Amino acid sequence: MKPILDVCCGGKMFYADKNNPNVLFCDKRKFETIFKKSKQKDEHFSVKPDMIADFKNLPFENESFSLVIFDPPHIKYGSEKSFMVQKYGKLDKNYKEDLAKGFKECMRVLKSNGTLIFKWSEAQISLSEILSCFDKEPLLMQKTSRTSHFCVFYKG
Repeated sequence: MKPILDVCCGGKMFYADKNNPNVLFCDKRKFETIFKKSKQKDEHFSVKPDMIADFKNLPFENESFSLVIFDPPHIKYGSEKSFMVQKYGKLDKNYKEDLAKGFKECMRVLKSNGTLIFKWSEAQISLSEILSCFDKEPLLMQKTSRTSHFCVFYKG
């Protein structure tokens, strides 16, 4: 078993090595597309997880991973064919419950003394609204752009 789990890897956009052998990349989607760019070359984009899995119901034993990465969809409004929805996924109407379940699943599969990294974009929903769905406070929080945040949780 690999030591690191990414539960919704999408296009693996923030990875230095998109094929890191230590990471088990999971997502509930798998597809390839080409985004038409005006005045630029077209962009090839793919979601190619190692395993199809839904972050709300992970198929792993308790305490299986030392590090879990949780970068769920952050878009609530948008067409299924839009660039943003295809690239990042879309939340269901029950997104608060879904994200709470996902967080609990991530903590369940995380080993004791393990770390959970949660990434959130405030494009449509505030970080504080999402963190209120979780039953644990982050250890660290870092705003990395106008809307993007990384939160670190520790399972002691």
